[in-house]
Amino acid sequence: MCEINEAFVKDLHGFLQPEQVLLHEPMKEHTTFKIGGNADYLIFPADVEQAAHILRLIARYEIPLTILGNGSNVLVLDRGIRGAVVKFNHPMSSIRVEGERIVVGAGALLKDVSAAAADAGLTGLEFACGIPGSIGGAVFMNAGAYGGEMKDVVASVRSVTREGSSQERQAAALDLGYRQSVYQRNGEAICEVTLSLAHGDRRDIEARIADFTARREAKQPLEMPSAGSTFKRPTGYYAGTLIQETGLKGLTVGGAQVSLKHAGFVVNTGTATAADVLQLIREVQRRVKEAHGVELHPEVRILGEE
Repeated sequence: MCEINEAFVKDLHGFLQPEQVLLHEPMKEHTTFKIGGNADYLIFPADVEQAAHILRLIARYEIPLTILGNGSNVLVLDRGIRGAVVKFNHPMSSIRVEGERIVVGAGALLKDVSAAAADAGLTGLEFACGIPGSIGGAVFMNAGAYGGEMKDVVASVRSVTREGSSQERQAAALDLGYRQSVYQRNGEAICEVTLSLAHGDRRDIEARIADFTARREAKQPLEMPSAGSTFKRPTGYYAGTLIQETGLKGLTVGGAQVSLKHAGFVVNTGTATAADVLQLIREVQRRVKEAHGVELHPEVRILGEE
């Protein structure tokens, strides 16, 4: 935990509401894992202009910056995050349908965007109906499920650089690959995403969403806090299958457990610390490498200080 820069906070309060700036905020309240120490500053922009102004201030005061979406694919470490966390969620969650395109604020949840597409009779985003992330985070990670991924539907992205200038990139410039995008390298904040879909039969779209939802609920430990799939898919294998075949379902370190429902998930049984999760991840990696000769790499982003 660092000393608060009062001048920085005063400048933030010059254009943000009090609820948009939280100090020494526990990140366990803002991630789906329900784990993590405090962020020095947690800031919620409400539009692109605010986001740009916030990032300019952060750069001016030379404060470390972490950009976060819904907090669904992250593990915040036990000592928290130094500097400012800029979190894109409900204040920037607009969804606007324009013909076969949908323009979405970075904080909109994927399930809500998928539902809006279905309501408009637009197909292509059914795969995202159960991914527990924001649209900005989904582009950042090129999220995917059930044979679809964000690179299939993203037309363009509006972002803000760390110096506070606005950028717009078309799909070809996003470098969307397996769990990767250009934003993992350039550090820009994704603010708005335009999706390109196609008209379809609403009943067929809703049927696919219902099918994907049922499959997800049957197979994944949605009733327990987690960060989603813990490991990236190794070439030629499935991480969950390797972990299960190694006999690691139910393996526990402190309050962290390899899910009994799906071995690809590490879950928080209620008292897990980030240290528990890291130790469990390392033990799973060690045993899978020993048993199968395959290296597992975390998909979850690990943020903050141990």
